[in-house]
Amino acid sequence: MIQLENISWKTGDRVILADATIEIPANTYAVLMGSTGCGKTTLLEILCGLRSPTTGRVRLDGLDVTDLEPRDRGIGYVPQDLALFPGLKVRDQIAFAPKLRGIPPAEIESRVGRLAQQFGITHLLDRLPDMLSGGEKQRVALARALAAQPKLLLLDEPLSALDEGMRSEAVALLQRVQREHSLTVLHVTHSSSEAAALGHLHLRMNAGRLEVS
Repeated sequence: MIQLENISWKTGDRVILADATIEIPANTYAVLMGSTGCGKTTLLEILCGLRSPTTGRVRLDGLDVTDLEPRDRGIGYVPQDLALFPGLKVRDQIAFAPKLRGIPPAEIESRVGRLAQQFGITHLLDRLPDMLSGGEKQRVALARALAAQPKLLLLDEPLSALDEGMRSEAVALLQRVQREHSLTVLHVTHSSSEAAALGHLHLRMNAGRLEVS
């Protein structure tokens, strides 16, 4: 469960978020829409700990995580640019977070193998990011986000770089991943068709506030 309580964030005199409050039940696929620059990405970054809110609290499964480091929040995050590490092979991309958490090497290898199989990227494990297509990079980024076995997955325009033919396949993949991993998902998108296909809960950012749409 995600609980945002009176979250605000501003830069200089510009208010980006103003008293954003919402509750997203566990195992829900929530989609968030809103105009460009309205604060959607800022909200995701506050949730995963990359930004601190000016005011307000963030709670995950009842635990106040507002002051916790990103690695201690149990969150997987896929930013809009996917942010793959250019010098790491796919297997090392997926293994990155478990290594940081001190997971034993045998368990890391097992996780990498399972996720690679689930996402259909086993044959890509020894490739670098610049050898991957857009769809392959997306699958690697999702596998990397799930390698630490998070309860919450944050997705920032994850399908924006895909052409229309690949989007339907990607939507089906996200539905399956959410179901099989019992995830709570918050997915930012500008696509109404994407939101309709995926969302159990539809949210909109309006003047820095969150609304159920």
